[in-house]
Formats: sequence, structure tokens, C-alpha cells
Amino acid sequence: MEDPKVTRRNLIMFPLGTVGRDMMYSLVTSYLLTFVLFTHKLTPAQLSAITVIMVAARVFDALNDPIMGNIIERTRTRWGKFKPWMAIGILTTSVVIYLAFNVQLQGWGFVVFFGIIYFLYSITYTMHDISYWGMVPSLSSDAPTRDKYTSRATLFAGIGGVLAGSFIPMFTAGENAIGGNAVTAYGAVALIIALLGPAFMAFTVFGVKEQRNYNDEPVPPFSIKKVISTITGNDQLLWISLVFLLQQIGNGIISAGVGQTYIYVEFGYEGGLFTVFHMLGMIVTAFLMIFYPMISKRMHRKPLMNILMAVSTVGYAVMLLAGLLFPSGTPKFAAVTAGYMLANFGQYGFYLVMMISIMNTVEYNELKHGTRDEGIIASLRPFLTKLASALTIAIANITYIVFSIINYTNGIADTEQLANLGEITAEEKTARITELLSGVQGYQSLGLLLVMTVLPFILMLVSWILYKKHYNLDEEKYDRICSELAKK
Repeated sequence: MEDPKVTRRNLIMFPLGTVGRDMMYSLVTSYLLTFVLFTHKLTPAQLSAITVIMVAARVFDALNDPIMGNIIERTRTRWGKFKPWMAIGILTTSVVIYLAFNVQLQGWGFVVFFGIIYFLYSITYTMHDISYWGMVPSLSSDAPTRDKYTSRATLFAGIGGVLAGSFIPMFTAGENAIGGNAVTAYGAVALIIALLGPAFMAFTVFGVKEQRNYNDEPVPPFSIKKVISTITGNDQLLWISLVFLLQQIGNGIISAGVGQTYIYVEFGYEGGLFTVFHMLGMIVTAFLMIFYPMISKRMHRKPLMNILMAVSTVGYAVMLLAGLLFPSGTPKFAAVTAGYMLANFGQYGFYLVMMISIMNTVEYNELKHGTRDEGIIASLRPFLTKLASALTIAIANITYIVFSIINYTNGIADTEQLANLGEITAEEKTARITELLSGVQGYQSLGLLLVMTVLPFILMLVSWILYKKHYNLDEEKYDRICSELAKK
């Protein structure tokens, strides 16, 4: 029987821990490439090398994440098996993030440094990400309570993402850039976020009490075979992993940089514009973050997904038609933003459903194989998220090269570097960038628009079809599984 007092405390302390983590995640996933493009002059070969590095790092996570999950399963300390890795991971990630945005190198020297630092980020972030989300099943096995943990943690993760997404562009591009240029601004922002990550994680490390039934069990041996068998032996985990990967690729294309670049080339190089676009797109998801537990009591996941799919379809259609038919200006920006709000609402709802669907395969695994393997199963979610983010980066970089957007980002990078060295004023920088962007051709803007609307819609549609057809751990079946486990 779970202690209500402990549950109430955990429902506060656990979600708070992810605010800083998701600010870190947003900084790297959504703005690292933007930082690279707008502060470093790169040849197509160098940008291609960076793309390969990012994808290779995520392939590396294909081994690193499940292995980390297995290591967590074998951890036995007075602080449990999750908290030590949360603490080690968040502190080392802070150091890596600070270095990533504060080491001034150019050319191939920067590419080499980027490769080292990006692989380090993959390792350190994995430590606290898998241990954080892997803790959820150990907090409660009651389905409604688990929904609360998941939705609240997702809510606070969204808060961290919104905070980062709101202030990073505002203070790194345009008139409000810290220090008057993007180079100085990103360095300062990285320092602030590197400090906030551990500060918020302390709430979870010191304030959460999880169930530690695993302490009564023998330590499982470290085994790659165990990792592989746990994943491949759980058919529902395999299907939801594929569905989640496709959805996350589509969902991440706009935030991977394509959306920000489109706003800049279409409406002007002003971070405040993208802040408005991003904030409004995220604010609408707060409804789901807050009310999902109540919605889940009244509506099952698959019917809810039908509604979410319809909302996103309308949103992407509005974005595309506004981009094609409206002349550049405030009405067009408002219409594109409104479409993004609808599209992101549906996508975020899908994300919530996928999160819970992955977690529910823990009990299915226990019934089928006799072991829960929370750490290994939980390791798939961050792995798939990071793999999806790498693929969205690849999509973005290919888009920039194919449509020659790199010519404009290089010009902006040169100008930002001159401003950083004090060779031109902030006003001169703005004038030069405005003149540069006036040369963007219609087909280039159209290419960005198609990539950020049509492709995400197709991927979301495929994930919706696969979920409805192949994932069968619905609410009734999950309750039956929990009842059978309770009898045993």
C-alpha cells in the first residue's frame, strides 16, 4: 500500500527535477545547430561532417542507452539505484554544455572539438535521463497515479523547454542579444542553464522517495544479451518504439532549427519573433499537460489520438496555405503561428500517449518474462528521442545545403564574429544581416516551409496508423495485467 503523504510529496519533488534538465535538452537539441550555423562559417563539407557526427553519436546511444539502463539495474547503494546516476550525470552535463558554447574555434578545428564534446554530451546526458524516467515505475504501479507522475513530469519538462525556448532566441539574436552579438550571448546563456540544471535536479535527488523492492533481489549480471533479449522479447515495446521514433522525428523538425531559420529568412533576423512563435506553440500544450490525467479517466488513448491527429492535420494545413498564399508580413506570421499552435497541440498529445505506452510495457514484460527491467525499458525512450533529434538535425542540414541556405547562415556568422570582435557596431550588424536576408529567393523559403509542414504530417500519420493497428496494451488489458501480477 502506497503512503499518500509520500505520494503527495513525490508528485511535487519529482516533476521539479526535470525543469533544468529540459532547459539543457532544449539548448542542445533546438539551438546548438543554430549556434553553430550563425556563429561559425562552415563549408558544405564541414557542415556535412557535423551532421555525420551528430548522427553517429546517436547511433552510439543505441548501445550506450540500454547499457546504461543495465548498469542502473545493477546499482545498489544507500541512495538507491537511480539517484547516484542522476547526480553524476547532471553535474558532468553542466560542464560539457558550458564548454560547448564557450570554446572559440573555427574551421576543422571546431569540427574536431564539436565531435568530442557532442559524444561527451551523449554519455553524460544519458546518465541522468535514463535514471530520471526509469524511476517512474518505482514510484507507483497504480495506473492513475502513474499517469499523474508522467503528466506532471512532462508538464514541468515543458516548462523548462518553454523557458529555454522563450529566452534563448530573444537574447541571442536581434536587438536584445547579450553583449550585442550571438557569440557572447550563447556563452552567457549556456552558463546560466549549466547552473540551473543541477539546482532543479536537487529537488528529485533529495526530495523523492521511491520503492526499493529491488534491494531484496540479487544483483543481475551485466549482460548485453539481457539488454537485447529484454527489448526484442517484448513485442509491444518494439512496436511502440517504432511508433515513438517516427512521431518524434516529425515533431522535432521545426524545433531542430528549420522553424527558426524559416522565421528569420521570411520575417527578419529578430529573436523575439521566434520567441513568440515558439512560446505560443508551447503554451497550447499546457492544457494537455495539466488536464491529461482527467482526460485519461474519461477517454481511452486510441480515441484521443484520433482527435489529436485531426487537430494536427488542420494545423499543418493552415501553416502550409498561409506560407503559400499570404504576402510576407504580420498577417502571414500570425497565420503560420496559429497553425503551429494546432499542429503542436496534437503532436504533444501524441508524445504524452507514447510516454505512458512505453512505461506500461514494464508490467507486460514482468508478466511475460518474470522481470520488470525498468532501467532497460526506460532507456529506450531517451535513446529514441535522441536518435530522432539526430535525424531531424540531418534533415535540417540537408535542407540548408540543398536550398543553399548555408550561404546566408555563413554571411550572418561572419557578421556576428565581427560584432563579437568589436569591429562593427550592433546597428551595423543588424543592417548588414537585413541586407543579406533580402536576397533570399522564393524557392528557398518554400523549401523550408515544405520541410516543416508536409514531412512532419506524413510521419505523424504513419505513427498514428501503426499505433492503432499494432499496440494492444489498452487500458483494459493493462488493468488485467496488473491484477494478475498482484495475485502472484
